[in-house]
Amino acid sequence: MSTEGVIYRVAGPVVTATGISPRMYDVVHVGNEQLMGEVIKIVGDYSIIQGYEDTSGIKPGEPVTNSGKPLSVELGPGLLTSVYDGIQRPLPVLREKMGDFIYRGVSAPGLDHEKKWDFTPVAKEGDTVSAGMVLGTVQEGPMVHKIMVPLDIAKGKIDSIKSGSFNIDETIAVIDGREVCMCQHWPVCNPRPVAEKYQPDVPLVTGLRVLDTMFPLAKGGAAAIPGAFGTGKTVTQQSLAKFSDADIVVYIGCGERGNEMTEVLTEFPELDDPRTGEKLMKRTVLIANTSNMPVAAREASVYTGMTIAEYFRDMGYNVALMADSTSRWAEAMREISSRLEEMPGEEGYPAYLAGRLSEFYERACRAKSLCGDDGSISVIGAVSPPGGDLSEPVTQNTLRIVRVFWALDTKLRERRHFPTINWLTSYTMYDKQLLQWYKDNVAEDFPALRAWAMQILQKESELQEVVQMVGSDSLPDEQKVTLEVAKMIREIFLQQNAYDEVDMYCPIQRQHVMMSLIKKYSDLSDKALAAGVPIEKFAYLPVKTRFNQAKYEKNIDEELKAVSEDMDKQFAELGV
Repeated sequence: MSTEGVIYRVAGPVVTATGISPRMYDVVHVGNEQLMGEVIKIVGDYSIIQGYEDTSGIKPGEPVTNSGKPLSVELGPGLLTSVYDGIQRPLPVLREKMGDFIYRGVSAPGLDHEKKWDFTPVAKEGDTVSAGMVLGTVQEGPMVHKIMVPLDIAKGKIDSIKSGSFNIDETIAVIDGREVCMCQHWPVCNPRPVAEKYQPDVPLVTGLRVLDTMFPLAKGGAAAIPGAFGTGKTVTQQSLAKFSDADIVVYIGCGERGNEMTEVLTEFPELDDPRTGEKLMKRTVLIANTSNMPVAAREASVYTGMTIAEYFRDMGYNVALMADSTSRWAEAMREISSRLEEMPGEEGYPAYLAGRLSEFYERACRAKSLCGDDGSISVIGAVSPPGGDLSEPVTQNTLRIVRVFWALDTKLRERRHFPTINWLTSYTMYDKQLLQWYKDNVAEDFPALRAWAMQILQKESELQEVVQMVGSDSLPDEQKVTLEVAKMIREIFLQQNAYDEVDMYCPIQRQHVMMSLIKKYSDLSDKALAAGVPIEKFAYLPVKTRFNQAKYEKNIDEELKAVSEDMDKQFAELGV
C-alpha cells in the first residue's frame, strides 16, 4: 500500500491526489505545509480529500502523505475545561504558540501529555476484565474520571496494575502482556458501543418552566431549537448547560459568527455552577469552529463533540450536548458537495443531508455502558433557518428525526416574552413515556395540569381571532375568564427571566405549585361566575399582582404559600 502521492487537482477545500492507496476516511497530509485532510471519495487511482485547513496557495505536484488512520480524538484526563477547534486542537495552546490566528499546518495534541494525574486502581492484579470496564479513577476537578479498558481489548487478565502519579502516556496496567495507559484514541465517525439501550423515560430537568412542564426532553433524547437571529437560541442553550441535571456539558459552536462564539468563550468560564459551587467550565468541554474557519473542519466538529460525549457516557455520566448550529454544518456539507460536483438536492444541499443528520442525532441515547453504569447523551441542536423560514430543508429533515421541537418565535421576541418558545407550534413526543415519572416524582395530577394549561392556551388562540374582529367586550364572561387565565399562564408561568438570580431556575416541584395556583384561580373564577359575581370584581384582584411578583422573591416558596392564602381570602370576600 502506497502512502506517498502527489496533488492532481485543487478545488477550494477539495483536493484530488494520485499515487496513494488510502481507505475511506483516512487522514492525509497535503502539500509542502502538510495540511490536514480526510479522504472522502476514491475513484480508481484518484483520492478525493477534504482539507481541514485553508488550501489557498497549494498546487498540483506537491506531495500527499497518507497516515493510514481515520480522524480520531484523544480521550483521557484533561478533557474537561478544554477549548478545542473542530479537529481537537487545543485553542489556548495554539494561541500561546502563534497568537490570535492559527497558522496552516500547525498541530497540537488534544491532551496535555506532560501533566501528572493521581491514578487510584479499582481493579486488582489477576482480575479478568473486558472492554469498557473500569480499571481505576482519576479526580479531575469536581468529576471522577474513570479510566476504562480500551475497547480493542475484548477480554483479558490483569498481569499488573499500579497506583500513583502518572502522565497519560505512562503504563498504569498490563493486560495479557499489553501495556495500557490513561490515553485512548477513537475514530470520530464510529459510535462507541454500549451494553444495552434503554427507553427514554426519565426527563432532562432544565429549570425552564416552558420546557419541563410543557415540552420536556427525555434523557437520551434529541431536541431541535430552530429560530431566526436574535430569538435567544444561545441564551436558551446556556441556561440548559447551566441548570439541566446533566453531569457533563459538551458545547459545539459549529460555524457560528466570531462575536457569538466569543460571547460563549468569555461567559462560560465565568458562569457559576449551581451543582458543584465551582465554575461551570470545570465540567464542560467547548468546541469552537467559527464561520471563518475552514468549512471541512466544521463537519468534523460535531463528530468530535459527539465522540467526547460518548466517552463520558461510557463512564456512567449524563451528558448534555449543545450543537449550535447544525445549519452551518449543513452549509459546509453543501459546499463540499458542490466542489465534488455531486447531484444537488433541495436548495443545493446534498441528497444525503437527511442521512448525515440521522447519523448524528441517533447517537443520542440512554444506555447501560460496558462498565455496567447507566449513562446518557441528550442532544439539543440549534437550527438557524434563513429568515426564520422553518420550511427549509435542514429544519424539515431535523424535525423528521428529533422528537422534541422548541420553536423560537420572532413575534414573542418583539413582545419581550422570553424564552421565545412558541407554545402553539412547539411539541414533544416524550410526554407519554415521561407520564409515570412525573406522577411518581412530582405529583399525581401534574400531567393533568399540563394538559389543562395547553387546552387553555389553545382556546385563547382561537378566541383571539374573534377578539380581533369584534373586540373582547362582546365575549361571554366564561370566555373572558379563559383569556384572563391564559394571560396568567403566559406572563406568570411561561415567561422566565434568564438573568434574574431567583427566576432563572425553577425546580420542577415549584413549577407544579405555580401551575396549581393558576388552576386554583381558574376554578375559583368559575365558582364566582356561577354565584353571579361580576367578572370585573375578580379579574383584577390584588393577589394576581402579588403572584406575578412572587417568582422574583428570594423567599419564593413562602411567598407562593401566601399567594394561595390571599387567593382564598380575596375570593371569600366576594362570597365564593
